[in-house]
Amino acid sequence: MTLSRRAALALGAAATGAAVVGGALGRRWWLDREPPSPPVSDAAGHLLWRNWSGIASCYPAMRAAPESEAALAELLRSAPAPIRPVGAGHSFTALVPTAGTLLSLDGLRGVVATDPATQQATVWAGTRLGDLGPALVAVGQEMLSLPDINKQSLGGAIGTGTHGTGAGYQAIHGNVMAFRLATARGDILECSPERNPEVFAAARVGAGAFGVITQVTLQNRPLTRVHKRVYVEPLEQVAAEWPVLSTVHDKVEFFAFPFSGLAAVIATDRTDAPLKPRGPDQDTDTLLSLMRLRDLLGPLPGLRRRVTHALMSGLPAEESVDDSWKLLSNERPVRFNEMEFHLPREAQMAALREVMQVIERGHSDVFFPLEVRSIAPDDAWLSPFYGRESGSLAIHAYYKDDYRSLFAAVEPILRRHGGRPHWGKLHSLRARDLAPLYPRWKDAMDVRRTLDPEGRFLNEHLHGLFVDG
Repeated sequence: MTLSRRAALALGAAATGAAVVGGALGRRWWLDREPPSPPVSDAAGHLLWRNWSGIASCYPAMRAAPESEAALAELLRSAPAPIRPVGAGHSFTALVPTAGTLLSLDGLRGVVATDPATQQATVWAGTRLGDLGPALVAVGQEMLSLPDINKQSLGGAIGTGTHGTGAGYQAIHGNVMAFRLATARGDILECSPERNPEVFAAARVGAGAFGVITQVTLQNRPLTRVHKRVYVEPLEQVAAEWPVLSTVHDKVEFFAFPFSGLAAVIATDRTDAPLKPRGPDQDTDTLLSLMRLRDLLGPLPGLRRRVTHALMSGLPAEESVDDSWKLLSNERPVRFNEMEFHLPREAQMAALREVMQVIERGHSDVFFPLEVRSIAPDDAWLSPFYGRESGSLAIHAYYKDDYRSLFAAVEPILRRHGGRPHWGKLHSLRARDLAPLYPRWKDAMDVRRTLDPEGRFLNEHLHGLFVDG
């Protein structure tokens, strides 16, 4: 999605000049107010916790950050329920909110051990992905796949099925060779295909409902240099070429811009070329310029489309060369709310076209692009990518805008095309909807009940997902 500073400034200048035709400034000012914040504490004096976008919150009775596995195990036996582990708070769904215990793994961070022969590393689950990159560089390794941003904790990323892109690359949990799980009873289970294999299959993507993953052994690879190329083309051309694009590049994704007819393709391929580090982040400037165009030309979608298309089409490609881990993730400081579904790959482009039509016909507030990626299948029972080649489609709404009506309009399209929701992103599905989507659903639920018969890890949201929704 990166565009040049010149393009970003041009968008901003055009948006400012368009004020002569914008009659909605007062309305946009009113809608662009900061959303109200909950009180910083409740009547009992418990302090507020909120997620990154601000839509999920709670007042936990207890907050804990154990600094050892033993301390964690002891805590799990007696802490008030629901016990909810929290990473960086980047999930949009209500996975974390609890009136019981908010459990941080920030005390369990860093690389535990590495094996240069197998290119594997054992890492504490509280480690942030952004910190893991340079830590692995020190031992000559890098992760096989990284998401669009790297602020999440490793445990949170695995538990929600977080992924990057690449037709031959699995989500992060697909590269997990083993993990350690702290149960509600305070036991520590070694889980792998050989040891507790059913727990390994069921709890690898478990949203923290099976127990607390404490350590993870990752399959990595030697450091890789890549060439990253970002270029803008007509959306319909990109959609038509997508089956080829997703196979000829090592990793590729694209951002489809509503009210423009354009898409930004981001392709990365291995290279031996000399280093050419990417410059300062330009995405934020571009995004805010698109927001200004929305504010001023929202009531005039035809003009908005012509202006945006004229400014963005024909831009020169941006290119950089660096270590893979430096180029795959990005800074995303502008807050938003997100829905993402993972569809059979053959249904991805049809769903994209339908969603774009819904947005452009009835949701002029949208200015964030739609993110389109490919993910390889894996065998984790609750993985959205279980047993099938998948194409993801992510829809974003600015955190000050009404995401509910937008997501309610597009979710039926994504479900009709066989989509499975991202566990950490907004959706309305509950247990009765989810069960038919996962061939091993019943097996996974049997494992969960065995590990946590009293439901100590289940908050209201998870109860609806896994028990009686």
